[in-house]
Amino acid sequence: MTGNTRVVVVGGGYAGVMAANRLTRRGDVTVTLINSRPAFVERIRLHQMVAGNYDASADYARLLAKGVDLVVDTVTGIDAGDRVVTLAGGGTARYDYLIYAVGSVGAAPGVPGAAEFAYSLDTLEEARRLRQVIDATPATAPVTVVGAGLTGIETAAELAETGRPVTLVCGDVLAPSLHPRGRRAVAERLARLGVTVLEGPGATVTAVTGDAVRLGDGRRLASRVTVWAAGLGVPDLARRSGLSTDATGRLRTDETLTSLDDPRIVAAGDAAAPSDLPYRMSCAAAIQMGPQAAETVLARIEGRHPRPVEVGFLGQCLSLGRSAGMIQFSRRNDTVTRHHLGGRTGARIKEAICRGTIWLLSNEARRPGARDLWARDRTRRRLVADRRGEPALTR
Repeated sequence: MTGNTRVVVVGGGYAGVMAANRLTRRGDVTVTLINSRPAFVERIRLHQMVAGNYDASADYARLLAKGVDLVVDTVTGIDAGDRVVTLAGGGTARYDYLIYAVGSVGAAPGVPGAAEFAYSLDTLEEARRLRQVIDATPATAPVTVVGAGLTGIETAAELAETGRPVTLVCGDVLAPSLHPRGRRAVAERLARLGVTVLEGPGATVTAVTGDAVRLGDGRRLASRVTVWAAGLGVPDLARRSGLSTDATGRLRTDETLTSLDDPRIVAAGDAAAPSDLPYRMSCAAAIQMGPQAAETVLARIEGRHPRPVEVGFLGQCLSLGRSAGMIQFSRRNDTVTRHHLGGRTGARIKEAICRGTIWLLSNEARRPGARDLWARDRTRRRLVADRRGEPALTR
């Protein structure tokens, strides 16, 4: 391809910002980042916003390379045939390549009353609204957090540390993504904070009202504020646009993150499903996939064959209030080990990781493509090959 190449990045989260910045490595690429908000959202800190100890937003001027054109609007459709996206504001944007990085959203509760009476913290606006509700609620009023995952745990811990009575409703098991030793450590910390943890077969929410939560075993929990932090989904933009998606709605791609429908559409982050083996929805995966999606586009522009995606993990981290945290170590393929760090050391490492993530975004803006810091997992090649019945590729 000769001349100027137009690349549109849909979504200004961790994957989208990294992709947009990496694309500026070439001077003949015009990069447009379309995002619904004028500021970057530190989604991994939204639980802190709810507790009132962090703003959780950052200026794009700090994070985007000078060559990236930020358009504040919402993409409502992708016309792959004409290579154009439609915008909620009435405009359109044409592209030669598109990077699909729309991220994830909270899963629809599907529980009677939850949509009407429970509060989410999945977006900046929802977290701000929940913060206002918390501020207006007496400190002694009961708060219920629904969700056994890291977001639910972090939110419960932050609110309990302020002195509020908090119940965490987990369903079958607390922190299912952690090793059993890590789960026990988290449970001990929550107990010290005064959080009542409900888990087991009967600890599933069956209904939510304005002042209570009903559980599967018939218990009724008084709840002045109910926070819903159970499950993640993805926006339905790809599905509505006629692109191939998996059961969750993630865009189906090959191992180079290229859409199975169109070689000019590349995906990254939570809404990508390479080889129908998507990575865990996480900042850790998104911040690695973003630059690699950009490299796929750059390879095609330069007439090269794109490289397969390589994402590796070192562990999971969560805050347990401001004075404690948990680092759950894992193998590079994201399977957890029995080792973890907790307490103040865990809190300091978690904070360093959060700060380091912002540094990675801004560093990519200043020096696109200067370095790749990923802990690559190459065992995925064997897994993908086994599913296809092919020999594993090596290089």
